[in-house]
Amino acid sequence: MRISVVIPAHNEEAYLPRALGAVAAQTLKPLEVIVVDNASTDRTREVAEAHGARVVLCARKGVAFARQAGLLAARGEWVAMTDADSLPTERWLERLTARAGGAVALYGPLRFYGVSPFEATLSEQGYRAFLNLMALLGRPNLAGANMMLLKEAALWVGGFPEVEAREDVLLGWRLRRLGPVRYVPEALVLTSARRLQGGWGPFLLRQVRNLLGDPRGYFGEGGERER
Repeated sequence: MRISVVIPAHNEEAYLPRALGAVAAQTLKPLEVIVVDNASTDRTREVAEAHGARVVLCARKGVAFARQAGLLAARGEWVAMTDADSLPTERWLERLTARAGGAVALYGPLRFYGVSPFEATLSEQGYRAFLNLMALLGRPNLAGANMMLLKEAALWVGGFPEVEAREDVLLGWRLRRLGPVRYVPEALVLTSARRLQGGWGPFLLRQVRNLLGDPRGYFGEGGERER
């Protein structure tokens, strides 16, 4: 399989080296690593190039636009995505690929780093339970920090919707019309606890919103109504 790894980045010079190091350490080497420089004003581009990544510029600020730019630029038939503050475990690509047969997208669990051991364990086990529940409900919960897409399928459904947030989840719901969107519990990615800057409460509320499946996420500016 030809896999492109895409990492969107806005002012990520501090986090990016570790993320790129984690991708370089994969047991299954990707065809290429793309860093999408999303209107950065720091040294994101220089850091990415110094680590051997191909840099794609995206002047329109917003993670949905950056992900779409990376998807379009990817040369691989599969596009794996993670975030600049995330650390895929070394067999991440290997484990996703092992479950790719017949699927149009795959995704795995997350665990926070930079928190206490108790909070790290709680974050992983809680998120795994959440993903299992979403899968049972037929609502796959793709996460931008840990997912892999069949490029042709993703483009067929229009790619990432132009919304402020949840572009990853919404794309997963579109892709399920074409084929299996498969949860791979073995494909773990560690992700920064800066997502908790507003506290656990707002973070959990965002997950509940995903669970309820607010259809208004399809009606953001430039977004496409789900058919």
